Amino acid sequence: MKKEEYINLLMQLIETQSFSKEEDMTADILFHFISGKGIETKRDLNNIWALNKYYDANKPTLLLNSHHDTVKPNAAYTKNPFEAEVTDGKLYGLGSNDAGGALVSLLATFIYFYDKESPINVIFLASAEEEISGMNGVERAIKSLPKVDFAIVGEPTLMELVIAEKGLMVLDCYAEGKAGHAAREGGVNAIYKAMEDIKWFETFAFPKISEMLGKIKMNVTVIEAGNQHNVIPATCKFTVDVRMTDAYTNEEVLEIIKSNVQSEVVPRSTRLQPSGIEKSHPLVRSAVDLKMNLAASPTCSDQALMSWPSVKCGPGDSNRSHIAEEFIYVEEIEKGIDIYIKLIEKLRQGSILP
Repeated sequence: MKKEEYINLLMQLIETQSFSKEEDMTADILFHFISGKGIETKRDLNNIWALNKYYDANKPTLLLNSHHDTVKPNAAYTKNPFEAEVTDGKLYGLGSNDAGGALVSLLATFIYFYDKESPINVIFLASAEEEISGMNGVERAIKSLPKVDFAIVGEPTLMELVIAEKGLMVLDCYAEGKAGHAAREGGVNAIYKAMEDIKWFETFAFPKISEMLGKIKMNVTVIEAGNQHNVIPATCKFTVDVRMTDAYTNEEVLEIIKSNVQSEVVPRSTRLQPSGIEKSHPLVRSAVDLKMNLAASPTCSDQALMSWPSVKCGPGDSNRSHIAEEFIYVEEIEKGIDIYIKLIEKLRQGSILP
């Protein structure tokens, strides 16, 4: 395998704008790269996927998935975010770390196993809209895939195997008051009513704690109220970021919140459930055999939209995601490919298959 071919592919992806919902050009690149290997490649909108040569519906199927969309570069960039530059072993550029390194490493792994006879199937999926949890990303693509039994989701984890990941609910809350003149006694200040609920969000502790993910975490992150100094505001809107654990379903948490606050609570979505895999699963046991570190993650990925057991694992460091001068070490990608291959080789040993 020529690993530099995949480094060059990542450099090409970096230099091609691929903001969420605008990934058509990187989808073109990936489609032509894979099909250029003589592999039947399929596309739905900006999602690209392929099955191994000897796919057999009677065998367990492993999905290798990562995303090719990026966030927009922040204002602190001094380098050109769309110029792939290698300096001192670091590959700079928007999307290099999140999640280009994982994407090309998983693709290299898929192509390595593509035409090998195996007791498991392998599917590669490069999906869109991950950064915005969009409806036309992995959630749409997986409806076109054959049955999947388990998955590796490529995100920067320093090649630790993340076996539990928090889910996410974003809540828009509306406190209602009554407008009045600020100099008079009339009116009901919606900000004060909101403050009571905000204090609850700050101090409430859900009684059930997850073994791997710990406590549910709630943070009020946005507040909007009032439009002039001398009018008591009649409404106050605030937004709450809720990071879910597997101790509750999203629906259970939402019901608890609604029963404890006076504001109207409207979830933007309950789709992004906590996700993970049992420690006894063959994929985890294989990782343990390879002395890979097991971990849990407070951040949300496309795992949240998958109904099968999954792990999150990839080269790069989550702390570098979305920063100015985003980068990944070239060596991290090369080692990531090696580790992915070794992990799947373990799975190919029939004695540990599900």
